[in-house]
Amino acid sequence: MASSFTRMMSGRNTAVVLASIGASSLATGYLLTDSGVTAQERMKLYPPSADFPDLRKHNNCMSAALTPAIYGRLRDKMTPASFTVDQCIQTGVDNPGHPFIKTVGMVAGDEECYEVFAELFDPVIKDRHNGYDPRTMRHPTDLDASKIHSGMFDERYVLSSRVRTGRSIRGLSLPPACSRSERREVERVVVTALSGLKGDLSGRYYGLAEMTDQEQQRLIDGWLVIGQMPGESGMVHEICITRRQLLYACRVRVGHNNEKTFLIWINEEDHTRVISMEKGGNMKRVFERFCRGLKEVERLISERGWEFMWNERLGYILTCPSNLGTGLRAGVHVRLPNLSKDPRFNKILDNLRLQKRGTGGVDTAATGDTFDLSNLDRLGKSEVELVQTVVDGVNYLVECEKRLEKGQDIKIPTPLSKR
Repeated sequence: MASSFTRMMSGRNTAVVLASIGASSLATGYLLTDSGVTAQERMKLYPPSADFPDLRKHNNCMSAALTPAIYGRLRDKMTPASFTVDQCIQTGVDNPGHPFIKTVGMVAGDEECYEVFAELFDPVIKDRHNGYDPRTMRHPTDLDASKIHSGMFDERYVLSSRVRTGRSIRGLSLPPACSRSERREVERVVVTALSGLKGDLSGRYYGLAEMTDQEQQRLIDGWLVIGQMPGESGMVHEICITRRQLLYACRVRVGHNNEKTFLIWINEEDHTRVISMEKGGNMKRVFERFCRGLKEVERLISERGWEFMWNERLGYILTCPSNLGTGLRAGVHVRLPNLSKDPRFNKILDNLRLQKRGTGGVDTAATGDTFDLSNLDRLGKSEVELVQTVVDGVNYLVECEKRLEKGQDIKIPTPLSKR
């Protein structure tokens, strides 16, 4: 029978005992890792205040919402898949801010994170989505592309159009917590569905293991593995290298139709990213293809007993809270050489609920007179509403550009409702 001293030294209070008798930190660490004490038990040896992150230099939604009291109540909780609040916030702890947009600063590892850690996720969602209350409000969904009007842009200004979203497979961990087996299951479920696509949606699937270097480079050069719209200029070499590394790190696979206007990423930031895009200004056609393809993929998945993560309050569930609801970003590459130099440009964008990015994506600043403009909102408004917001806003911007070309004045539009 073990002595009382042995039992005491092998229990969860080992660190406290060693500290009290003056044992070194090295010995403490060795005994803790060699005594069968779990990571969760080691964490509980210390109060939450000892683990609270230093967020004094941070500027994201998570750092604004997280308090020592909230952290104290959440630190020791776990989802059924063993995801913790520390894992949720680590991306925001590691990345204090972003030079172009206010980031969220946290992710979900599974669907249950949004409930288990609701005390933190809810205020972050309210901050990112203009006061949307996930406890009391309901999110609408509408994938009827026939409702879009004036969806053909002037192609002297609009160079390309794109609509994207994400979808998660219910019952599997999200990518931040996915095991290899779960990633393989996501791939199996989605690829099986893709094999059933017909007509203009049918195409080819590229698995990472089977992809040659030449095929990888072709996908990068064609903007298919980073989901950017085909613009007038290519990517700089450094971005190509970064995205190639991302391809391997995320184990992302790509499937696209024969025309390369409808594609799906698998196992990137989300289980799937569904993208419809083409050169030119026919946003209505891009959205129609998007809706049709998305509904067909969901039908094929459901036929095999699977479903997407969705609920009435949060809409479609995705890894980042910024993409809850529709997960939709409808965008264009548009040339605005005169308007972009006008001091009212940013205010006009704010009032139209549009977001400005560089044509290289979220991590790039706008250069020259060409911009990637898209909807700012995701949650609380339907897909049709958001695409129509982009259509109306971009048409307004193009009209402003035309007036400035003629030396005429422009007006700042009345702010759109945030709800």
